[in-house]
Amino acid sequence: MGLVTNDVIRWLILLAWLLACGIAWLVTFIRYNTADEFYYTRYLMGAGLPVARACALVLNLNSMLILFPVCRNLISYLRGSFETREFYRKNIRRQLDKNITFHKLLAYAIMVMTTVHIIAHCFNMQNMLRAKQETDETLENTLSNFPQTGDRWVNPIKNAPRNSKLGFGLIEQVIATTAGWTGAVLTLAFLLMISSSTEFLRRSYFETFWYSHHLFVLYYAMLLAHGTGGLVRRQINTAEHDPKTCAEHHRDWPTDQCATPTFGGSAAASWKWCIFPLCAYFLERLLRVFRSSQNVIITKVVNHPSRVIELRMSKKNFKALPGQYIFMKCPSLSRLQWHPFTLTSAPEDKYFSVHIRCVGDWTNGLAEAVGALLQEPLPASQLPRIAVDGPFGTSSTDIFGYRVAICVAAGIGVTPFASVLKSIQYKLTSQDENMLLKKVYFFWVCSDTQSFEWFNTQLGELEQCLTEMGRNDFFDYAVCLTRGWSLSQAKNIYLQEEQELDAITGLMQKTHYGRPRWPSNFAKIAEDNPGERIGVFFCGPKSLSHILHKCCNEYSNRKGRGTIFVYNKENF
Repeated sequence: MGLVTNDVIRWLILLAWLLACGIAWLVTFIRYNTADEFYYTRYLMGAGLPVARACALVLNLNSMLILFPVCRNLISYLRGSFETREFYRKNIRRQLDKNITFHKLLAYAIMVMTTVHIIAHCFNMQNMLRAKQETDETLENTLSNFPQTGDRWVNPIKNAPRNSKLGFGLIEQVIATTAGWTGAVLTLAFLLMISSSTEFLRRSYFETFWYSHHLFVLYYAMLLAHGTGGLVRRQINTAEHDPKTCAEHHRDWPTDQCATPTFGGSAAASWKWCIFPLCAYFLERLLRVFRSSQNVIITKVVNHPSRVIELRMSKKNFKALPGQYIFMKCPSLSRLQWHPFTLTSAPEDKYFSVHIRCVGDWTNGLAEAVGALLQEPLPASQLPRIAVDGPFGTSSTDIFGYRVAICVAAGIGVTPFASVLKSIQYKLTSQDENMLLKKVYFFWVCSDTQSFEWFNTQLGELEQCLTEMGRNDFFDYAVCLTRGWSLSQAKNIYLQEEQELDAITGLMQKTHYGRPRWPSNFAKIAEDNPGERIGVFFCGPKSLSHILHKCCNEYSNRKGRGTIFVYNKENF
């Protein structure tokens, strides 16, 4: 049952995409491998022609699709359209949270199709060169020596260098064609984009990733121009010249039955695939420009320990849900760079806020610009201008659609839950009768809590609120410290074990040392909540995500209890 809930729709979407790619590839391959209009082109190029053209169509298909997952406003709109507790709609809504995963999958598909397309055309051009070098009265020689003007030519090789080293003469001729040089440029642009998209570069050198990804403009410009040269020729007078019959009599052309074959370039098709997504993305960027022009007021700058700053801001008509995120730009630091940050404020707050750890050039520059390093706060007139795009939805906004929820945060992945827990506190305090949520399990796995002392404070406030209301049964949490304590700290922890407050966090709940035992935790939660549909929300590394995903499937409806764990992973 867990497998059906968490994976089936994802697999169906993946299967539909694979079928679309497979059918497009096969139909195109069959056409170029059998159609009479490509008989002579196929004769010159060989088996590489249908392979290259089939890959080109799949490349166009995926180049069309790859822009949609990064249209953040479109994704948010679709997410809102599926705002319901109905099973199928909620599952489709959850798939929208995997937009970046699908974006990466499409990029890999483009990479594979591009590679095969290039290799196939290398063989095609080599065969064209051999045909051009033919001196006997063969069909290859006849076709290759048609005039290079008008509608007669079929072989794009203008001359056949016989002694060029390493094939540079052929390369020179290929690059001289529109398809050749545009293909080289778009391949280079794509390689730079995909090589700078590794997790290491995105985390450590975000600026490199950000700037290189704007090469997509060059990629699409070259893609649209790539087919305009008409390099792959098709016969346009098959009614007057049947190639299957006339090919054997090429020395006698033209005759009454076999007119001289004439050829035309295949019409460029990439624009038909890309025009709609490019327009959608253009509107997306226009909306971003409009939002960036709206006034954002920094109402307060709060310094937290361990080089963490909190920016509290206000913006007209800004409305957010718990767990959503925004993109921020500080024009005084960079006019182009937008950085994502999770909102740590609740919708009930009169402001929206983000917590920023100063670990890179941009974040350190922002801290300096807002006066976080100064003893006295800067006056409002001296604060930098901030542009905000968003908010955008994530899976954690769905937590209030469940009666029971499990929240798992690893390291910095705790930030989306700051907003969620704060909103829960507001709803409990105001005794919101519309809140479906009755029980929350919260696991925070981290190597040290010093960088997130601000979150300890929030946990403490929620803990105190629940105690005063007599609702301690509502919130069950565990802070799991995986490493980072010294021998002296270990002794101190042991000596203070009987104290009311934890020695590390200062919370009433004692810190757990080591990683959680997930199977036993899921088994216990399933036992305590028979028949419940439990939302599991996670933000953190892939390695832990795989473990939690597996546990959700394994412990759903185990021993016939009817408990279903619905897995949701934060992606932005």
